[in-house]
Amino acid sequence: MSPHLYRFTYTCLIAALCVATAYGKEASPAKTKIEKKPPIIHSATEIEDSIDRGVAFLLEDQNKNGSWGSPHNTKGLNIYAPNPIASHKAYRGAVTAMCVTALIESGHPDKSPEALKALQRGENWLMEELPKVRRATADVMYNVWAHGYGIQALVRLHQRAKAAADTDKVKNIEALIRDQIDRLQRYESVDGGWGYYDFRAGTKRPASSSISFTTATVLVAFHEARQIGIDVPDKVVKRAIASIERQRKSDNSYMYGEYLKMRPLYGINRPGGSLGRSQACNIALRYWGDKTIDDEVLVTWLERLRDRNGWLSIGRKRPIPHESWFKVAGYFFYYGHYYASLCVEDLPAEKSTGLKNDLAHIILSLQEKDGDWWDFPLYNYHRQYGTAFSIMTLSRCRP
Repeated sequence: MSPHLYRFTYTCLIAALCVATAYGKEASPAKTKIEKKPPIIHSATEIEDSIDRGVAFLLEDQNKNGSWGSPHNTKGLNIYAPNPIASHKAYRGAVTAMCVTALIESGHPDKSPEALKALQRGENWLMEELPKVRRATADVMYNVWAHGYGIQALVRLHQRAKAAADTDKVKNIEALIRDQIDRLQRYESVDGGWGYYDFRAGTKRPASSSISFTTATVLVAFHEARQIGIDVPDKVVKRAIASIERQRKSDNSYMYGEYLKMRPLYGINRPGGSLGRSQACNIALRYWGDKTIDDEVLVTWLERLRDRNGWLSIGRKRPIPHESWFKVAGYFFYYGHYYASLCVEDLPAEKSTGLKNDLAHIILSLQEKDGDWWDFPLYNYHRQYGTAFSIMTLSRCRP
């Protein structure tokens, strides 16, 4: 082989390796043993102090009308939001529901008049505005997020109203939960489950690809609704479970969406790309009786999230979706850790203690100076949803 040809071949080989890496090839295990540092143990005081700072941010940031978030703070590349009024009402509905849930789980409304007032204002906004959230256009259905997280917030408000023996409020909340379930039925994909785009046909019954983590989000909300006695249609649940199962791989990584099922080794479908989804899909299936999602599966993926956290963290705060390794988008970060906390919560105490601390360490180390958390610049919703997810996560990491 001539020197020129040798150099050309060598250059092509290096280029191929770089391309393979960029498209999600995982590195082979290192031959040398890496010594792990002992975990940093976080006290209950540290966790509570962090939650307090997060709650203080939410109280300061709440809109005058009781909601959280706004369509401001645009950037060069904004997330697609046609029919801006409807798109942003869906965003605000979902984010406000998350913030309401976070306030309740923080415990602050029971000990702080300011937090209680903020919760009441958020509750009033949800009760009035959630029924108005709609599909924005034929191709955009961000409303499914508002309905899903809306149900979770309403379940917690229902529990508070029931504890206060406020029967009228209990009935109103139950009616609104049923309304949100009905809307999710309307926007269920023809394949079962839910997506948030329909770029196929834009039909009345969406022809959208079922998205694994969107479907998992709704199933978790449905599970909580059923826990307080609200009926959820079995056929809808079964179709949703089937859609996740079709996207599930043997190692419990999950495809991003069913439209990628013929590309199982595509970067975003590999374990590194599934870190932010596997937690949600695992707990959703487990909640609905899948016995194959046993403690070992949950622990394995929680440890993987801890040990490979860099794959998610590299994508954190990047302004372009899916520009990181394994096509990870920044908005998977706090989402993934919240659902990881649900997995930890569902484990027996002897298996969850160390994992709680691992999860708390990740969240505590990333809190911003003003008390918030954020992972992806999304108009003016990111600091609010990031903070809500983090408070909800830390509330499950309490010793």
